[in-house]
Amino acid sequence: MSTPFTASTGLPVNAAKPVITFSPVTLPVPGRPVPLEIKVSAPATGGDLPVILFSHGHGRSNFLSSLHGYGPLVDFWAAHGFVVLQPTHLDSSGLGLRDNGTEGAPLFWRSRVEDMHVLLDHANEIEQVVPGLSGRVNWTRIAAVGHSLGGHTVSMLAGMTVTSREGGTVLDRRDERITASVIMAGPGTGEDLAGFAAEHYPDLAGTRFDTMTGQALVVVGEKDHNPMFTDREDWRADPYHRSPGENKTLLTVREGEHMLGGVSGYDAAETTDENPERVAAVRALIWAYLRSALIPGDPTWTEAAEALDARDNPWGRIDSKPGR
Repeated sequence: MSTPFTASTGLPVNAAKPVITFSPVTLPVPGRPVPLEIKVSAPATGGDLPVILFSHGHGRSNFLSSLHGYGPLVDFWAAHGFVVLQPTHLDSSGLGLRDNGTEGAPLFWRSRVEDMHVLLDHANEIEQVVPGLSGRVNWTRIAAVGHSLGGHTVSMLAGMTVTSREGGTVLDRRDERITASVIMAGPGTGEDLAGFAAEHYPDLAGTRFDTMTGQALVVVGEKDHNPMFTDREDWRADPYHRSPGENKTLLTVREGEHMLGGVSGYDAAETTDENPERVAAVRALIWAYLRSALIPGDPTWTEAAEALDARDNPWGRIDSKPGR
């Protein structure tokens, strides 16, 4: 008999609060083909709220890869004390820019990371626009979280570099305003791209992690291997294995595939490993990690890791570099 589904699958979390959402917050950005639209989710009450900037994946769906997606994660994090900002990047299918010759298509990876810088540049404006949010946000406690191509975006914010195909320029777009990052099923190093990916997404070939010094949790599915991208089964763990420093942690999700149980949406057809309890474990562990990363002295991550280890069939395995 399976255990009943719970919001955090038995991992310790604080009490949930009602959530308010407001969208779109629209920011005109010079040179951008369309304005930047953002969804803001936050607990209805409380103050001193930390912030998550969330970067969606590339995905085939029309709306999940946009501010409308990733409800299973965003709704949970907002209910448990975070303000979550979700931009719609230019590669979202719903914008129709992937295949019409727009500069930067199809991935728009440069624009994606610039979107995140814009959010932080306009932080006070966003806070003032959302009804009931003014004065409740702590902009000194900021994390970035991204899934799939969003993981690439977040890796850049943490210090990953990309060598441009045009002229070999090394692009470093890290943002020191971000304290911690979570990279979920992101791409690995560019030198190990397989033929299909190298042909269709050649910009990824310049990806390197040897300067990614920012604090990060890297989340990978145990069964997330796509030979169209690489022959290496551990490729998506490269942000952990190939980055410097002792401030990296790896969460390997047991039996998880690319969608980690269904993180991109409720009952999403694109999920190949649908498992609501897996999603519940992933989001609770990320929540715990970010609580401890952003709030000095907070023990939540240690408590969550101990609870995970205590299970007869743990949802995953946590590895940390020496010193963590």
